[in-house]
Amino acid sequence: MIDIWLVRHGEASAGWDVSPDPGLSALGQTQAQQAADRLLALQLGAVNIISSPLLRTQETAAPFAERLGQLVTLDAAFRELPSPVPLAERHAWLKTFMHQTWAEQQPEQWAWRERIIAALSALDTPSVIFTHFMVINAVLAHVNQGAATVQALPANGSVHHFQLSESGELSIAALGEQLSSVVL
Repeated sequence: MIDIWLVRHGEASAGWDVSPDPGLSALGQTQAQQAADRLLALQLGAVNIISSPLLRTQETAAPFAERLGQLVTLDAAFRELPSPVPLAERHAWLKTFMHQTWAEQQPEQWAWRERIIAALSALDTPSVIFTHFMVINAVLAHVNQGAATVQALPANGSVHHFQLSESGELSIAALGEQLSSVVL
């Protein structure tokens, strides 16, 4: 079994419909430190540290990587859900997407999901991956064979533990902290 931890980035300094690549807010920086503390408390041993190339995930990965004295590998497979609409229309599009099923999605969203699963399936060492809300949900939908695009409500800075079997099957070992409420 290969252990994989997916970490949702800390709170962004701007909304998804305001900036294409915001960094972390002050709260997000605190959440990044807390995520590093949670990961270090798990005594993971040797792990690869991987991040989506977006700034908020890199900034969330930084405290953990610094404390381990390791570099972070960027992997676009773990990038946020691609949006087919202009920046100003993203919020409305995402709200609709989050109320849909995977069967309603376009090839671009399916290809994004398949890239995530392929990248996870290719891992050959324990890895901590700093990523996004919808990436975690895409993995959960795959593992659960769930129809809904939103399978869980991972909180900012939450740590979710998955395992990859020798046969290439992903499973959930433990879900991390969930949002207490959210307006979808």
